[in-house]
Amino acid sequence: MRVVSAGEAVAGIESGQQIYLQCAAATPSVLLDALVARAPELANVRVVHLHCEGPGPHLAPEMAPHFRHRALFIGPNARAAIAEGRAEYIPAFLSDVPRLFDAGMLPLDAVFVNATPPDAHGFCSLGTSVEAMHAAIRAARQVIVQFNRAMPRTLGDSFIHVSQIDLAVECDVPLYEHAAVPIGDVERRIGEQIAELVPNGSTIQLGIGAIPAATALALRDKRDLGVHTEMFTDSIVDLVEAGVITGALKERNRGKIVTAFMMGTQRLYDFVNDNPMVEMRPVDFTNDTHVIRSFSRMAAINSAIEVDLTGQVVADSIGHRLYSGVGGQMDFIRGAGLASEGRAFIALPSTAAGGKASRIVASLQEGAGVVTTRAHVRTVVTEWGVAELFGRSLRERALALIAIAHPDFRDGLTAEARALHVV
Repeated sequence: MRVVSAGEAVAGIESGQQIYLQCAAATPSVLLDALVARAPELANVRVVHLHCEGPGPHLAPEMAPHFRHRALFIGPNARAAIAEGRAEYIPAFLSDVPRLFDAGMLPLDAVFVNATPPDAHGFCSLGTSVEAMHAAIRAARQVIVQFNRAMPRTLGDSFIHVSQIDLAVECDVPLYEHAAVPIGDVERRIGEQIAELVPNGSTIQLGIGAIPAATALALRDKRDLGVHTEMFTDSIVDLVEAGVITGALKERNRGKIVTAFMMGTQRLYDFVNDNPMVEMRPVDFTNDTHVIRSFSRMAAINSAIEVDLTGQVVADSIGHRLYSGVGGQMDFIRGAGLASEGRAFIALPSTAAGGKASRIVASLQEGAGVVTTRAHVRTVVTEWGVAELFGRSLRERALALIAIAHPDFRDGLTAEARALHVV
């Protein structure tokens, strides 16, 4: 391993090569900025990553001849590039991403890592994002790390050794923060309805956004909740500090908050630093259906863009417009559905476009991608109620979903359902 400048670290990247970036708050910005500075020398460098925080300089329109992003999950900074054909989307379950590297389906010339400086034993923590990093590091011909003094030292399966590193850059760059979004009355009502169905001692999976935050707020009167999730935010810290999350009744990893990555404020990053309660694990563990179903009271809460009257869940696109990704929704919906007392929730506001459009629809928009199939969906929640779909016929599903649609759209949905001979 050699410690070099950022420019020297990326000097070996050549046109046509493929690299992987660490994701979310751990975006290796020092290395990425140095690579983008070399853009005039490069052509068609393929940049693979999940959602990465920050401006994404490689995604700017003028960078199209130099960098080609291949998205495993489409973050906000990548949506325009995807929509304009300057980037491409690879649909994949989050649990399968490490396999893409291990099997050579996504060969890597280099991986950019944002980790802690080495400790006395030569180990560096991957900090806030373990996700598919171990597989990417195994697969890459060159491992380039920014030793970031601002990166929290997380525990669990979070460590790489200096012997695995080719080049390193020393830096002290704050992690990207993601502030909590405001919780409105709609999200509050959804969260309260979900919380009523989550028993004490449950193991929960929560994501990011207003609905997960509202659900966490509504869980504050529960006892001995555990956490097994792909990612978490400051809301989990709130529940730990309130004594709600103890992990005391988890069937495995008892007492531990198990996660693959995290995104939030500096308060969150301070909480996880050297915290034995937080156990980082790769996504082929956190999102393994076999692992998820081993928690008898697994409660998985996921979101949707729209749901049709048969129960098909669209979560990665708005019509033809790609918006996010498959992610871990199906991993957790299926895993929680198979747990002996599991609950798998799809939660969404009943309307979009300022109340002008219903998210409960008779037919999906043209081009919409089904992430969770009608056979996998269990429970759908809006601010108007709860629709239990498992084991129900298409007629029963349609009636249940119309009942939780916004009142302004129920008559229209009923008429469309009759025209389709669903009811």
